[in-house]
Amino acid sequence: MADHARSENPEVQRQLDRLAALSPGRDILGLERIGLLLERLGNPEQALPPVFHVAGTNGKGSTCAFLRAALEAAGYKVHVYTSPHLVRFNERIRLAGQLIDDEALAAYLGRVLDIADGIEPSFFEVTTAAAFLAFAEVRADACVIEVGLGGRLDATNVLPAPAVTGICQLGMDHQAFLGDKPEMIAAEKAGIAKASINLVTQRYPPKMADAVAEVAEQAGAPVIARGTSWDSAPYRGRLHYRDLEGRLDLPAPRLAGAHQAQNAGLAIAMLRHQQALAVPEAAMRAAMGWAEWPARMQPLVAGPLRDLLPRGSELWLDGGHNPAAARVVADHLRAAVPAGKPLHLVMGLLANKDAQGVLRAFAGRHATLHAVPVPDHEHHAPADLAAQAKHVGLTAMPAAGVAEALGWIGRHADRTEPPYVLILGSLYLAGEVLRENEQLPD
Repeated sequence: MADHARSENPEVQRQLDRLAALSPGRDILGLERIGLLLERLGNPEQALPPVFHVAGTNGKGSTCAFLRAALEAAGYKVHVYTSPHLVRFNERIRLAGQLIDDEALAAYLGRVLDIADGIEPSFFEVTTAAAFLAFAEVRADACVIEVGLGGRLDATNVLPAPAVTGICQLGMDHQAFLGDKPEMIAAEKAGIAKASINLVTQRYPPKMADAVAEVAEQAGAPVIARGTSWDSAPYRGRLHYRDLEGRLDLPAPRLAGAHQAQNAGLAIAMLRHQQALAVPEAAMRAAMGWAEWPARMQPLVAGPLRDLLPRGSELWLDGGHNPAAARVVADHLRAAVPAGKPLHLVMGLLANKDAQGVLRAFAGRHATLHAVPVPDHEHHAPADLAAQAKHVGLTAMPAAGVAEALGWIGRHADRTEPPYVLILGSLYLAGEVLRENEQLPD
């Protein structure tokens, strides 16, 4: 999918237009096309610094952020590849700590597209090849690479021998590609397992855990599972981690939400179960405060959107878009929003997302939902989404956009009890919000 990528740089936009014209390989998983692309490029995937490869349904980006923060705190230069971007396509590729600049981005995309004749690659395959080419040519000490979709057949899974692999929280998403049973999705995610490379995992329900273990055994990968080989938990404002090598007493993650303690724990376990790079405990402690990941329970600062609300209001942004992510957010809200404080949810969901599953996470809450469109993407119609929200007991109304919803909240707010407002449901919507609030990721 082209993700409706746009750039103000003419040469980057020219390459993005070439990307958008790709069609035959679109939405078809497999490693053949990416393999052919990389072969024509001289197999840059075989010349990367140590790779930390991260799969999962939810939490991949945050886990990558903790990994990057710890590695950089240890003094290493780190390449990072994530998706999708929020505002600028450049966000997908971080070279030795810095977002790739326009000139380099256009050049790498162009080099891949120039040799792609006859392969008919997908948008993501071209992007992945460009990232790997850049990572092979620009010096760094480590790569943090996020799986795009699934694992077994994801374009990033051409990596021959990562330093360590990890799987975050698992849930139901992208069923059209990965299967409609939890154990099928777990098996697809576990497809990143490599022979003799540690596969570090979260704790899963038995059927999912069994599916991961079976795939790992077939690959010859040791499984380092939470609850057996390692564990972590927040306690009294700290993150307590333990594994067979010992215990760590770390600061609580600065990223908001109890779920971030799980993501941070997985990152620490991955760092402690690889041998490629030495990462001292001090760097892991620093990572708890250094890690940043936009659109994951991110507070919005003063800007055109934030300023539509009365003084004292809280405005947060989260890109969660499936039932598992919604449950995590709902749990956070129960802890973060005092009883009686006005709570508003501004939600836009893509058409292929489980609206009922997402909405049920907030059932029973005294909250008002404002249903909005997701610009430039097929989405649940705001009127229909509002109607579904009413079925789970929420007060709900449609709005033409986020600004209109926030304006309504601002006009109807009780100045003596400013509201708590959360915008959620789509990373694409989150990107538009950050753009409109002039709060760009860097």
